Amino acid sequence: MPDILTVRYAQTGNSTRQNTLGMREMQARAYEKREAQYLLLKAPPASGKSRALMFLALDKVVKQGLDKVIVAVPEKTIGGSFKDTDLTSHGFFADWHVDEQFNLCTGGDAGKVDRVVEFMTNSDEHYLICTHATFRFAYEKLANAKLFNKALIAIDEFHHTSAEDGNILGGIIDDLMQNSTAHIIAMTGSYFRGDAVPILRPEDEAKFTQVTYTYYEQLNGYKYLKSLGIGYHFYQGRYFDALKEVLDINKKTIVHIPNVNSMESTGMKLDEVDRIFDVLGTVLSQDSETGIYKVKTHNGKVIFVADLVTANAMRDNVLKYLRNIKNANQMDVIIALGMAKEGFDWPWCEHVLTIGYRSSLTEIIQIIGRATRDCEGKTHAQFTNLIAQPDADDEDVKTSVNNMLKAITVSLLMEQVLAPN
Repeated sequence: MPDILTVRYAQTGNSTRQNTLGMREMQARAYEKREAQYLLLKAPPASGKSRALMFLALDKVVKQGLDKVIVAVPEKTIGGSFKDTDLTSHGFFADWHVDEQFNLCTGGDAGKVDRVVEFMTNSDEHYLICTHATFRFAYEKLANAKLFNKALIAIDEFHHTSAEDGNILGGIIDDLMQNSTAHIIAMTGSYFRGDAVPILRPEDEAKFTQVTYTYYEQLNGYKYLKSLGIGYHFYQGRYFDALKEVLDINKKTIVHIPNVNSMESTGMKLDEVDRIFDVLGTVLSQDSETGIYKVKTHNGKVIFVADLVTANAMRDNVLKYLRNIKNANQMDVIIALGMAKEGFDWPWCEHVLTIGYRSSLTEIIQIIGRATRDCEGKTHAQFTNLIAQPDADDEDVKTSVNNMLKAITVSLLMEQVLAPN
């Protein structure tokens, strides 16, 4: 089945070109608004939001008198985007560094809430990275918004919050804005949730200085990527047989298997991983330190495969390996379930192959964003959604496809896709 949408880009190079401070176009635009107490940064995956936050956070502490920066991310894997970064050699006034004890996105979860509490009373430490969940629990334990009076709270993937009663993260943002002088930076690659609940109430959103960088600017400003293809492929029976048709082992690929509760799932996720390995070829070995598999494909090529589905002690090693990849030859295929979506950075990814229908428009956009990073040697990015042939008439299928296209189109403008109730 041919792609239902193919977009070609102008390749101006503008979005990846750096200024004298080492900032790309979007980062410079955000930095111009660095004095804002509340900043809402809407920019696509791969536009450099993580580094934009580094520039802003360093300025807040070094030049604006704030004491603390807490960066909260949805899951530990995304914390790797905020690893130590050399900024001074590119013209900025300071480098980004987070002390290892306050990078709470590595290792296990024990004691992390207490470390946030400790951080808030440690006058020598200024930067901390944690998950949304850790921040929520720590905020509840501290129970005093005024403790954050000289702090910057940066929420990555801000679409996880909402103005709905009961959304804990949204409630914390509201409490900070009402009862403290804290600074807030909200960052998102998709400013919509996929439901009819607004991320911020209009009166709160009006308090934020907004920086918007659209997909049009980002992708047309790339240097290497020429085109993006989006395709729906239907299958009958089990998806493993259809995988052989759509999985190109010569492309750097992330395979997202279906949710275990979906109609496409067998209900046995580990068995599904084994079946995907069979489609790829023959497992030669698994590295005892990194957990990465070496697989010999059916045409004799040897590839490296990461399994992020199997939740065992080795998975942290796999994640560490993925965070530290330096070149294209170190990874070929990643098999994932809930991971490797938003905020996951593997620039060489050419193809995101998603199995199963996704009802969340946000999830679709975030998955597509895994392949749309500009990278030398990568001229085409591909999103393929492999779903079971619907037991429905063609009109229902058309509606489903049309909904996905609407999600993609609106995401290009970085705007709320559904009007609030």
